[in-house]
Amino acid sequence: MAAPHQPQLVFVDGSFEELAQEMAGFLNVGDDVKDLIEKKQKDEILKKLIIASPALHSIPEKEFAGAYNLLVYLILQSDNAAMFLPRVCENLTKPITSSPTNGPGLALNTLTTIFNMLKPDDELRFNVFMAILKFLKIHGMFENLKPYLKSLDDWMNDWETDSEDQRQVYEAIAEAAREVGDVYTSYQYILKALRTFDDDEIKSEDAQKIALRALKTALSSPTQYDFQDLLNVPCVQTLSDTHPVYFELLTVFAEKDLEDYNQFREEHEGFVEKEHLDLEKLQRKMRLLTFASLAARTQTREIPYDEIAEALQISPEEVELWIIDIIRAQLVEGRMSQQKKVFLVHRTTYRVFGEKQWRQVGDLVDTWRDTLNKVTATLRKEQAGLETQKKRDVEEVERKLANTSISGPGERRRIERGPDRGERSERAPRKERTEDDD
Repeated sequence: MAAPHQPQLVFVDGSFEELAQEMAGFLNVGDDVKDLIEKKQKDEILKKLIIASPALHSIPEKEFAGAYNLLVYLILQSDNAAMFLPRVCENLTKPITSSPTNGPGLALNTLTTIFNMLKPDDELRFNVFMAILKFLKIHGMFENLKPYLKSLDDWMNDWETDSEDQRQVYEAIAEAAREVGDVYTSYQYILKALRTFDDDEIKSEDAQKIALRALKTALSSPTQYDFQDLLNVPCVQTLSDTHPVYFELLTVFAEKDLEDYNQFREEHEGFVEKEHLDLEKLQRKMRLLTFASLAARTQTREIPYDEIAEALQISPEEVELWIIDIIRAQLVEGRMSQQKKVFLVHRTTYRVFGEKQWRQVGDLVDTWRDTLNKVTATLRKEQAGLETQKKRDVEEVERKLANTSISGPGERRRIERGPDRGERSERAPRKERTEDDD
């Protein structure tokens, strides 16, 4: 698809009637539309052409794009294009028998061309976009759509779509992403779909259905560890009334630890298995979340291996493997000290940040402040000691200099002027001059 607000155009020559006659001949329905063309019954002509258009799927590959472009151009000349275009889009989801290998690519290119032939604010673009989504889902080609998702919200503003249409798009994207294994994108668009419900719709059957789907997706996702966003969605909060056990499970994953999860399973024995939730995945995710909570509330930033093993209910030999897993999950940053058998926490992610977490931060700040005060006091003491020692050293130098000056002025002059003239000084004997000196 082209960038928004830059529609691609198909240029053709000829009147509607001339082009319709050409298209009818191509589809072998020339006689059926001849009278209609003479009477200039545009919509009746288009009905005949569209009914016959599946024949385009058997024409040579090199003629496919041009023929469909002409058909779409004719449809856009009608005041009732919205009545005809969806049928053409539907046809393009069917197999192209003339090109089994390149057929999906040809059809997708044609659908994209139709999308770009329409003006940016044309509401028909919504219908074509839905057809493209359906096509991509059928053929497992969701990756072709991902680069354009960033423009989707702008497009829907241009189309002036209501909340129901927006929800339809988001659900379709979520489903297409799920089928190709893109759990992250699927989850993000389920959340977007949930947020389209008004306050008076959050308890509706559709809202509850999507909320439950979002919860199951979040629980099964190998990369989703933040459950607070989901917990704060009004539609999801109503699950506490409609699906209380599911809501309790969500609360455990959002705020609690492994011990609470095990208690939940005891109180609701068989629930996880009955709902076809992956028991092993849930257990692993709950251990990682428990590890993150343990790291967040540790004030010393050192967690002994034994404490990790106890919290995660694992053997001490498994601790380092779980440390590697939690770092890979980007829930905690740190390093292992195998010698001291502790994990040194550098950074951690808070699962919940409420009153309790603010108190923990306050305690950490108090601890850091006390430590800084002690360091400051130590530095000041050391500085005072250095200044005292420096003063003593200066006094010692001055004392030594003073002692050196006690000998008196006469001796000082002798030192400065050298030996008296009356004193003989030893000199080297004078060398006799020889002829070699000349």
